[in-house]
Amino acid sequence: MTDSLHYATVRRPGNSRHLAFVHGFTQTSRSWTPLLAALGDDIDATCLDAPGHGDSALVRGGVSRSATLVANRIREIDRPTVLVGYSMGGRIALDLAVRHPDVLSGLVLIGATAGLRTEVERTERRQLDEELARRIESIGVEGFLDEWLAQELFATLAPELRDRGDRLRNTAAGLAASLRECGVGSQEPLWDRLSSLRVPVLLIVGELDTKFRAIAEQMRASIGANATIEVIGRAGHTAHLERPSDAAGVVRRWLEAEVP
Repeated sequence: MTDSLHYATVRRPGNSRHLAFVHGFTQTSRSWTPLLAALGDDIDATCLDAPGHGDSALVRGGVSRSATLVANRIREIDRPTVLVGYSMGGRIALDLAVRHPDVLSGLVLIGATAGLRTEVERTERRQLDEELARRIESIGVEGFLDEWLAQELFATLAPELRDRGDRLRNTAAGLAASLRECGVGSQEPLWDRLSSLRVPVLLIVGELDTKFRAIAEQMRASIGANATIEVIGRAGHTAHLERPSDAAGVVRRWLEAEVP
């Protein structure tokens, strides 16, 4: 097991803003390309491959260990950093913000949750994730992606936006390990620690993603006055891929208004 996460950087000399990005399950660091393009050329970016994904396929770790690995990379950069996380990456980013509060200047969560509240829910989810992990190991990444992307959760994500070719770079072993170790059922819920967040927090959710819109409202209430919700119109769970220009505009306005 290695302690080094692969990452890719986009650096533009003279820029003062630095954003780091952690993707969702079955994605990679390259999945942020549409949003990065829409954000413009005056922001530096560090895009990380989460454990079990992309060129970090051999890295292992649950949510908290993953958060520590990301925090270590941000400390090495030694710049004020806003961390952006989507879905699984959002859970990692939130864990980092709670456990390593000195690392970030801001936090952006897209379609994320603070975890499952009860042990019953977590046990049921771990069982489902174990079944999915075995399914990946049985049919391979290509077959699994067909099933994964056919979920209602991704119904609003057009086929040409699913970046299936890049997702195929993942390995069955890496994805199965991610489900077992980094799934929401294996995560310690953070609801009772949200009020400890002191950095500005932006919660982004798609208008059509009713489940995560409700979760975002609950998270905003728990975090307090430093949390902002932005709803991306005509978008679902992958709002930043479906409407990258809208999502980028939301992020830029929030940065200018809330993050020094």
